[in-house]
Amino acid sequence: MVNNFSQAEAVELCYQNINGSCVKTPYTPGPRAILYAVLGLGAVLAVFGNLLVIIVILHFKQLHTPTNFLIASLACADFLVGVTVMPFSTVRSVESCWYFGDSYCKFHTCFDTSFCFASLLHLCCISIDRYIAVTDPLAYPTKFTVSVSGICIVLSWFFSVTYSFSIFYTGANEEGIEDLVVALTCVGGCQAPLNQNWVLLCFLLFFIPTVVMVFIYGKIFLVAKYQARKIESTASQAQCSSESYKERVAKRERKAAKTLGIAVAAFLVSWLPYVIDAVIDAYMNFITPPYVYEILVWCVYYNSAMNPLIYAFFYPWFRKAIKLIISGQVLRVDSSTINIFSEEADID
Repeated sequence: MVNNFSQAEAVELCYQNINGSCVKTPYTPGPRAILYAVLGLGAVLAVFGNLLVIIVILHFKQLHTPTNFLIASLACADFLVGVTVMPFSTVRSVESCWYFGDSYCKFHTCFDTSFCFASLLHLCCISIDRYIAVTDPLAYPTKFTVSVSGICIVLSWFFSVTYSFSIFYTGANEEGIEDLVVALTCVGGCQAPLNQNWVLLCFLLFFIPTVVMVFIYGKIFLVAKYQARKIESTASQAQCSSESYKERVAKRERKAAKTLGIAVAAFLVSWLPYVIDAVIDAYMNFITPPYVYEILVWCVYYNSAMNPLIYAFFYPWFRKAIKLIISGQVLRVDSSTINIFSEEADID
């Protein structure tokens, strides 16, 4: 009897004075501080890294290309993850409680899903853009214009926002699993379980664009390999001179495709474990342990912080733009017309 009473006293709740409160799983001060530092760092990188990408592309006129506008819009989705999702998820993950109300819980879930699908659709559009650029670099400017890029951006955002809010804000995700939702619901929790129909649809909407991207990038690298061999096998110096512009353009487009292919691979590595687990969970009555779920979720969130690091590592123009911003040269009246490709003529 005494032992049972002591155990009951040891249980910590998210809201001590409210019936039906979720049970809190507290961390000791050391791990708690480390978790806040690690998860908070991800949010800071996602916010400031992607904000930097947006500023760089919009400020420098040389970067006003269809591909870069898609990259800027992709960075916007990742930036919004860092602002509207990651800080609140940090508190939820560390404190094991949701302290921001039921209303924002729904918005948080909608934002999370919206920005995920927006990123996926942007990456799919970028893969198509890169395929045209690599396979037909000279005709590319007339095929994939700024207007086409703008249409891709608008449709990607419209579909993503409409789809996510239609599922979670209307409660369609809970149809058929009401008893399970009631059993999982407690004060201080923020869960949005998907029924089997919706989770299967989500999986297909993730899987189909993923297969399309993998197929397109496979084609891109086959074409790039063929082009590289063709250039290497060119014997006549005169022929090399006459084709130097075409070869330079092809090389630039291949490098851009390689960098963006790495961004796509990082996205898939981050997202696939979570998506697969979501499907398994829906058919196995949500058996995933909370700590495993949190790890998978944060792998997804950290993807929003990865793209700026990828650009900084592979794009010399991005590094140069950052130096111009840090040095204050962007405050000059004519800074938007600075040639940021001057040191790397063959890089896009």
